[in-house]
Amino acid sequence: MQVTSEAVSGVVRRLTVSVPTSRINEQFEARLKRTAKTVKINGFRAGKVPVNVVRREYGAGIYQEVVNDTIRDTVFEAIQQEKINAVGMPNIEKTEMKEDALVFEATVEVYPEVDVKFEGLEVERNAADVNDKDVEKMIENLQKQRAGWTETKGMAKKDMQVTFDFEGTVDGEKFEGGAAEDFKLVLGSGRMIPGFEDGIVGMKKGEEKVIDVTFPEDYQAENLAGKAAQFKITVKLVEKQKLPEIDAEFLKIFGVTEEEGVEKLKADVRKNMEREVKNGLRNQVKGATFDALVAANEVELPEAMLAQEIDRQRQQMIQQFTQQFGAQGAKAFDSSMLPDDLFKEQAEKSVKLGVLVSRILAEAKIEVDAARVEAYIEDMASSYEDPNEVIEYFKNDEKQRQQIEAVVLEDQVVDYILAAAKVTETKVSYEDLLKTQQARQQG
Repeated sequence: MQVTSEAVSGVVRRLTVSVPTSRINEQFEARLKRTAKTVKINGFRAGKVPVNVVRREYGAGIYQEVVNDTIRDTVFEAIQQEKINAVGMPNIEKTEMKEDALVFEATVEVYPEVDVKFEGLEVERNAADVNDKDVEKMIENLQKQRAGWTETKGMAKKDMQVTFDFEGTVDGEKFEGGAAEDFKLVLGSGRMIPGFEDGIVGMKKGEEKVIDVTFPEDYQAENLAGKAAQFKITVKLVEKQKLPEIDAEFLKIFGVTEEEGVEKLKADVRKNMEREVKNGLRNQVKGATFDALVAANEVELPEAMLAQEIDRQRQQMIQQFTQQFGAQGAKAFDSSMLPDDLFKEQAEKSVKLGVLVSRILAEAKIEVDAARVEAYIEDMASSYEDPNEVIEYFKNDEKQRQQIEAVVLEDQVVDYILAAAKVTETKVSYEDLLKTQQARQQG
């Protein structure tokens, strides 16, 4: 077999493969003999059909099968022979049966070869810490999560809970879902359409009022989208939040004894917040570093790699939807609801990053640092009641440990890139750091 290859583009190679007809003829004769042992033809006993009869009756079809199988087998042999790092399946473009050889052409996409550039790379690294006010606010949030409500005679304000009846009309006509009794709403929660909650602010128990609002243009009920409406509001109860006392019962919820007191609670809360900050800062600089790396490097992507990543992201979304809404909800999905364009931009970024990181790992000969893996596991385990049990779990579960090793290896790549980049440090608050992290996760 003779093979020549040429570059069609940075990620496509064309192979010209020549297979001697002697190889095809040998396989053809062998297949004729095998067929003669199993084929049924009138006038001949099973297994006793002469080969020349099989050749006459089925020869053309069998020969074409041999040619197709030969192309299938030899194209992969050619890829290996040429040491081509192929991605996806090869595409047979042209075949020609000559007197002494079968000649065919095939194109195959290859893994991109890139020279990673670090010139001009700029990365913004956040810095944050946890102060006493942050701890106090977190404890207040813990109280709010377990807060009750107490009636107030005053006006309804943001963060107060209002119980009310409402009845809506559009062009003077009532509409489905536009009325309710004893409806409870925490003002400022954003549960209602724009302007609705603002209209209730300032009202008192027993007060009635008609408010004017406009449904958003993208409102789920098409018959209401973009339309002006009026709602008659009757307030029945206004309540303000009542935070629980930080007493023995409250402390017990968080594993703190009355003797240890609020200072122990503050210390535990601060420790958890500092762990959040550490993880948040690591994720922020990792995201910023990888974003800068992708922006600084052009990478020609094989369509096969892009298609695989799009399909992976699509399946991931379906899986998340199934977990959230159950199998019945997943059945409501139609493939047309998740077109390739929905994932293309993120898929391109993900594949580019994968190619660049793989190249850095190879060029810099970066291998996972076992000591950093152990430190990562110990730090993660410290937030559990029995850290040793968690550490043992990761030591004995190969799959889970591999996931931790992948995270640590990414951190090592980030350190390598940062060493070659211009890094500026920006001080941010604890709250802003977490908001940025949440926005990145949602994006």
